[in-house]
Amino acid sequence: MTFDRSLKIAPSILAADFADFGREVQAVEAQGADWIHVDVMDGHFVPNLTFGPPMVKALRRHVTTVMDVHLMIAPVDPFIEAFAEAGADILTAHIEAGPHIHRTLQAIRAAGCRAGLALNPGTSVQLAAPLLDMCDLVCVMTVNPGFGGQSFIESQLDQIRTLREMIGDRPIHIEIDGGVDPGTAPRVVAAGADVLVAGSAVFKGGSVADPAPYGANIARIRAANKA
Repeated sequence: MTFDRSLKIAPSILAADFADFGREVQAVEAQGADWIHVDVMDGHFVPNLTFGPPMVKALRRHVTTVMDVHLMIAPVDPFIEAFAEAGADILTAHIEAGPHIHRTLQAIRAAGCRAGLALNPGTSVQLAAPLLDMCDLVCVMTVNPGFGGQSFIESQLDQIRTLREMIGDRPIHIEIDGGVDPGTAPRVVAAGADVLVAGSAVFKGGSVADPAPYGANIARIRAANKA
C-alpha cells in the first residue's frame, strides 16, 4: 500500500454496538471512515477485556478499508501469528508490554502486517528512536489505555511534536488514540498526527438504523482540522 500522510479518521469499534459489529463497520465505512480501529485488551496489560483473534477474523469480512488492530496485551509475541491470520492489516504493540519490542516488530512484519508501536502517556517518545526504522506507525496514547471515553491528556501534544521531528521524511504514520473530538483534532494534527482514532466522538447519536450521525461526526472532526 502506498504511503499517504493525508488525514485519516479511524473509528474505534469499542464505541459501537457490540451486538451488531458487522453492520456497524459497514455503516461507519459508508459514512466516511478511512480505517477501522480494533482495540484488543487482555484484562492484564490493561484493566479491560475485549476481543481475540476469532472476533477480528469475523470483523475482517466486513472491513473494506484498513483494519488497524491495537494489541493492548502482554505478552504480545505468542499472538502475532493468530491476529495476522485473522486479517489485520496493521498490528500495533506497546513498547511497555515486553522486554524485546524490536523482536516483536520484526515478528509483526514477518507475519505480513504493517508494524505499529504504541506508547503510553508515561513513556517518553524518545524511547522510540532506535525502533523507528522497524515501524510503519507510531501510536501516541493521549489517554491511559483500557477504557473509552476518557479525557485528552494535554501534555501529549509535546510528545507528538517531538515524534514528528524524529520521524522526519520517513514513511511512518503518527496515530493518536484517546480523547479525539472536534476540539482536540486540530491540535494533534498541527502537532504532526495524521491518523486519529475516535470512538464516542464518531459513534455518538447514531446507530445502524440511523447512521447519518456517524458521517456528521466524522465530517465535524475533518472540518475542525481544516478550520
